[in-house]
Amino acid sequence: MSFVRTPEGAAPAAVPPAPVRSGFAARAWRTVRSSRPAAIGLAIVAVHAVVALLAPLLTPYHPTVGDASHALLGPGADHWAGTDAYGRDVLARVLFGGRYALGVSVAGTVLTVALGTVLGCAAALRGGWLDDVLMRVLDAVLSIPSILALLVIVTALGTGPAVIVLAVAVVYVPQVVRVVRGAALAVVPADYVTAARARGERTWSILRREVLPNITDVVCVEFAMRASWVVLLISSLSFLGFGADPPTPDWGLMVSENRTAITVVPMASLAPILALATLVVGLNLAADGLSKAWGVDRIREGS
Repeated sequence: MSFVRTPEGAAPAAVPPAPVRSGFAARAWRTVRSSRPAAIGLAIVAVHAVVALLAPLLTPYHPTVGDASHALLGPGADHWAGTDAYGRDVLARVLFGGRYALGVSVAGTVLTVALGTVLGCAAALRGGWLDDVLMRVLDAVLSIPSILALLVIVTALGTGPAVIVLAVAVVYVPQVVRVVRGAALAVVPADYVTAARARGERTWSILRREVLPNITDVVCVEFAMRASWVVLLISSLSFLGFGADPPTPDWGLMVSENRTAITVVPMASLAPILALATLVVGLNLAADGLSKAWGVDRIREGS
């Protein structure tokens, strides 16, 4: 602790030390080790990621090539989860389907949280007319149902992965902005932010060096929770026929293709549903565990 020079005879005044920021990676690792829900959730997500990456090594079948003579087979020694109406191995399509679900969902979530974080911090830091205008525009976007906005975008621009990622960002950025803005508003009045402004630092520098490091917990929890919603939204889009194009192995598309034969080959529909459910449960467990461990109140932050 340092002291400020004072007139002779006066007691020295102590200058409060700057906030100590421990390494986030180390703190996150300690949190995961101490929080069972977070550890279980991240383990489930990690298993999905590993299985998706190793899919070509885990099955001898091609996910889009079928044999009509082996259509609608039940689970057996050759096809552990059976085959669909086109003779394609269900397990192979589920394993490869994780690639599409994780790839598009992660890309969409990263873009959404990145844009939402920057806009939310900028609105809280600048305030004034920028904050008012931005929040009113976002309120207007939030008034549109998510699935409806997504359908309008993909209908107008197409159904490619890039369009879906962009559509997800348009739909979910307003919600991320509200959460991040709520967290940043608690940091902006801090002494170190005021001191940075007094030094004449630019807005982006203050945002990057003073605000972001102090709301990393909120951003990480928001990423995990938002990812689960993005996975469900993208799968719903594929189920409705506006997501992945056949014969792409995608969980939502698999349920849509095989729902009419669910009484004949139930595993063709149940297998992708189970895969989707376990991934969403893992993401929710991770988000809830991190939220409780770090004391992040998402409802308060988004108010």
